[in-house]
Amino acid sequence: MKNDRYGRKVETVSEYIQGFPKDVQTRLRALRSLIKKVAPKAEETINYNIPAYRFGTKLSGRLVYFAAFEKRIGMYPASAGSAEVQKLLSKYRVGKGTFQFPHDEPLPLPLIRKFVASRLKLVDQKSETG
Repeated sequence: MKNDRYGRKVETVSEYIQGFPKDVQTRLRALRSLIKKVAPKAEETINYNIPAYRFGTKLSGRLVYFAAFEKRIGMYPASAGSAEVQKLLSKYRVGKGTFQFPHDEPLPLPLIRKFVASRLKLVDQKSETG
């Protein structure tokens, strides 16, 4: 079992989500659902104590991670994806590898969908080249 950021032991993404207030759970479930629709073959796991989606165990297979905090949801990695999507999401970029979506704003699900799709394309390309 792994600890979430509050020190709780969680084994699944469902357990992770259940540890948050109802309004945050709703946002996390929407994000989870979107990722699963865009990348239905991605493995869902807990990695670095947060929800993670990946293909295999290689670094090149990392699709996306997310985590909830008191005032926001963070999404990682934000360092790769199409230039068009990067530009659209620039309002939410905080660091080289992070997007932050404040709880007091709606999740930009169409933009997140585009980002995950562009990450999926990148992961597919990396897996084809080795």
